[in-house]
Amino acid sequence: MILSPLLPLLLDGLGSPVPVPHFTDAEVPELGSGGLVLRDGALGHPLATLLRARLEQLDSRGALVPAGLGHDGRLIPALRSDRVATLEELGPDPVLEAVWAWFDRLRQALIEATWVGLPRFSVQLACYPGGGARYARHVDALPGDRNRLFTAIVYLNPDWRPEHGGRLRAWVRGQPMEVDPLWDRLVIFRSEAVPHEVLPAWVPRYSAAAWMRGAEAIPALADPDVVRRRVAGQEEG
Repeated sequence: MILSPLLPLLLDGLGSPVPVPHFTDAEVPELGSGGLVLRDGALGHPLATLLRARLEQLDSRGALVPAGLGHDGRLIPALRSDRVATLEELGPDPVLEAVWAWFDRLRQALIEATWVGLPRFSVQLACYPGGGARYARHVDALPGDRNRLFTAIVYLNPDWRPEHGGRLRAWVRGQPMEVDPLWDRLVIFRSEAVPHEVLPAWVPRYSAAAWMRGAEAIPALADPDVVRRRVAGQEEG
């Protein structure tokens, strides 16, 4: 993603600093052993509010499309019924660029904490439209697949209540647990280690998810270091 020159102005105008991602000494072994790390207030209220509004706008104009399954993108609503778009597919937008930059800082924090090479990442926006929309149990990566090493999800659901549904059910070291999709809550786990599902959502449920990827070249994804050099005018093209 090529970052807009308006991005610093947007960040300066938020009224409070965007939180800087970091990991504690206890969280790193929890990730390594197949656990979850939860963090509330991930993006900060101003940026989370802007992203929620932008997601609603994008969804209302049809920019989010039904999500498919497998490499061929089969539509099976009984198994998966969210609508999605990746940031790479969307046009320039300072709000989305600010979110991309935050996930990039999260990527760097993961590298520093875990010493795992994560040269690339992608970000997907999602809406479960209500009416029982769900995503059946699955894993984000098969064992040994370096295409997705860590999954990071930020939930964007103000005033969420249990009757709204849409909890994340995850199997952590073989034991099920449920995570409420609360406002500006971040959940991170190893993509191959944690089977999970989205339970039926009865009201619209919004989120932004990033997959931190390993060393194999994925030409369709922008290299964050290349993006930064281009923004700084250090690389032609």
